[in-house]
Amino acid sequence: MTRVLLAEDDPAISEPLARALRREGYDVDVREDGAEALEGAKDNPDLVLLDLGLPKVDGLEVCRRLRAEGRSIPVLILTARADEVDTVVGLDAGADDYVTKPFRLAELLARVRALLRRTPADSAPTGDLVRIDSDGRRAWFKGEELQLTAKEFDLLRVLVREQGKVVPREQLMREVWDTAWFGSTKTLDMHISVLRRKLGDDATSPQYIATVRGVGFRFERPQPE
Repeated sequence: MTRVLLAEDDPAISEPLARALRREGYDVDVREDGAEALEGAKDNPDLVLLDLGLPKVDGLEVCRRLRAEGRSIPVLILTARADEVDTVVGLDAGADDYVTKPFRLAELLARVRALLRRTPADSAPTGDLVRIDSDGRRAWFKGEELQLTAKEFDLLRVLVREQGKVVPREQLMREVWDTAWFGSTKTLDMHISVLRRKLGDDATSPQYIATVRGVGFRFERPQPE
C-alpha cells in the first residue's frame, strides 16, 4: 500500500484530508509537528504532505533536512502563504510542488497522484554533458551527479530526451505534472529556475536551458569544440 506522511498541525485540515487520502487507498501517517515529521520520514513513506507552518521545526527546515539526508521522497508543500517568494524558498528547499490553502481537495489529490506516478524509463541521450538513468532516477551533469527532487528529475528527463527541440509548456505540464495547461505555469517557471541554478546556468543568458518565448523551453545540444 502506498504510504503518505501528512505533517499538519491543524486538525481541521489534517483530519478530513487524512480521511480523503485513506478513501483513495493510501496508508496515512499524521504528524503534528516538524520533529515528529522527521521521525516519521525514517519509515520511508512514498510521499510527504508538508505544512510550512509546523511547530518545533518548520516545514522548510524539515524539507531541507530530508534532502540533506539524501532522501528523494516526493514532497508536496501545503502553505497558507501565497507569497511567490515564500513559494520559491520552498522549492529551493527541495519541495516538488505546492498547494496554497485553502485548496480544493480534488486538485490536491490530483497533485498527489502525479507526484506518486513514476515515469517509465525513457531512452535519453548519453554523453559527457548529461547522462540520465531513468530506471534509477539519477542524473549526471559533466560527470557529477545532480541532487534533484522528483519533479526536477522528471523535468530534466523530458528536456534532455527532446534535446535540441523546443518542448511546449503544455507538454511539460502534461508529462511532469499530469495536468492540462490553463494559462498559469508559475510552478513550471520556478522549477526551471531551480534546475538552471543546479546546472550552473545563467538565467539572463542560459547555455543549457533556453526559453523560447510564447512556446516553451529547449535543452541546447552541446556545441562541438
